[in-house]
Amino acid sequence: MTTYPFGMSTPTAGAATLTPRRSSRFVAWVRAWRAGLVPYDEVADAIAGDEEHLVADAPGTWTDVPLGAALPTLAKLSPDEIRLVLPAPGDPRGLPGPGDFAGAALVAGEAVVAGGLGLIPQVRLHTSGSGDCFETVLWRVYPLPANAPAASLSLPGAAEAEAELAAALAETTAALTRLDVAQWRPELAGALAALRRPDGATDLPPGFDPRARRLFARAAVLDRVLALAGHSAPGGAINNYEAQQRDAALRPLTTACRQALVAACNAPLRP
Repeated sequence: MTTYPFGMSTPTAGAATLTPRRSSRFVAWVRAWRAGLVPYDEVADAIAGDEEHLVADAPGTWTDVPLGAALPTLAKLSPDEIRLVLPAPGDPRGLPGPGDFAGAALVAGEAVVAGGLGLIPQVRLHTSGSGDCFETVLWRVYPLPANAPAASLSLPGAAEAEAELAAALAETTAALTRLDVAQWRPELAGALAALRRPDGATDLPPGFDPRARRLFARAAVLDRVLALAGHSAPGGAINNYEAQQRDAALRPLTTACRQALVAACNAPLRP
């Protein structure tokens, strides 16, 4: 029998899926464009994939516009001025000073800092006249406070983040094994198996070195599995106390995944 992280067993059919963080795709592809490594014409489609992406409150616009129409707003920025931030309550690293953008980013759990602008994706659910449901993604643009500090705490580089992710994964797996609360819902195991298969969602554009690519691919898979776990039932935890223990065991890995994604997407680019 194949053993998966956190004690998951053989995958089942009908695995749930979850999209990668949209801000990570945005930052990686826009940085590559600004470095001259990918053409402008490819960027919006690479970020959006099969989704419809719109932008609200972009400078010089009066209504929501397609993502491709808003990207020229960032045309004068260097790659180093475009950063991924994945804040969480108690961990605001990467955010500028307090304000509307910082508050919205903490609620969303992800955002983009691009020069003097901040962008946050919002998923909107729609129902057609025939009853079909579909989603669109709206990037809301915020002006950032002038001369605001980027962050009071330093962020790890790719090498440090990779080591921390490996250590957190080993620690979390051991903790869940000791707690014996790792028998999660079968569809979650199937989701992990599905996410392990290569797909375009874990690719970075040209310019990122092998370490950043490896780190992004691994962290993106784990991040999506952890997000699915957050939507799952307590599984093997038979009471609230054990469920709380499981959540506490997962917390260091969740933090390490966020830091790994940030380090990979913000890594220096090479021609």
